[in-house]
Amino acid sequence: MERTVAARLVFQTVADTKVALAISVARNPGYASLEETLSVTTGVSAGGEQVPLTELSDHHGGRFHYMEFADPTEVTVDYSATVKGFAEPEEASLMELIRYVRPSRYAESDRLLPTSYAEFGGLQGQELLRAVRNWVYNELRYVSGSSRGTDGAVETLLNRRGVCRDYAHLAISLLRAKNVPARLAAVYAPGLSPMDFHAVAEAHINGAWHVIDPTGLAPREAMLRITAGRDSSDTAFLSTVGGSLSLREMRVTALVNGELPAEDPDKLAVIR
Repeated sequence: MERTVAARLVFQTVADTKVALAISVARNPGYASLEETLSVTTGVSAGGEQVPLTELSDHHGGRFHYMEFADPTEVTVDYSATVKGFAEPEEASLMELIRYVRPSRYAESDRLLPTSYAEFGGLQGQELLRAVRNWVYNELRYVSGSSRGTDGAVETLLNRRGVCRDYAHLAISLLRAKNVPARLAAVYAPGLSPMDFHAVAEAHINGAWHVIDPTGLAPREAMLRITAGRDSSDTAFLSTVGGSLSLREMRVTALVNGELPAEDPDKLAVIR
């Protein structure tokens, strides 16, 4: 499979702002090739200068690019990548299995434990994944812009609506409440409409990480990992670690060379 992805971001910083960017395709030894370009420049009025970047390795092949701005600055980010082949499956360490069964900031599995046991009883394995995916899909309504950046899985369940990260947080919480390690993956998703960065859940059963997408908006087998973590606090595509910024423009594309894979939500699938 050959997949081509791209992202363009334009944002304005205040003085003394430090930025962490996570839009590059995750490294994986299984790909036949990964060709990519990343350009970060200041606004034309400032001369269009290239911004120095520091690449940092994160969990699961993810990469963050760190940059600093002493003065208020308009910044333009352009990224593109062409990936051929498929990712190798990732083995989970014992520490990861412990980390991803614990409650986290946006996935409050401890608070949703009674709900999970009431809805899913003695279900386990693939049957549990299927049931959680379908329950979240049916209980929530996808409404763009309906959630706040501070909303976790509990607020999502109460409001009965959200966007992809909210769907993923709720599914992750319900799975962790049943002692299934689960994490959030940020991905490029060919076939997604409207196109955007996408968030899905991954659950560890039968010795492997399997992806579930409760939104049902894109075929899972075409997705490309950007990064993964406990919840969206670990996987945000753009965040500040000092100062602040305002996002002015964002465009994302993700395409497959050929036909998109058929999607069957009842079958197990991995991000590859």
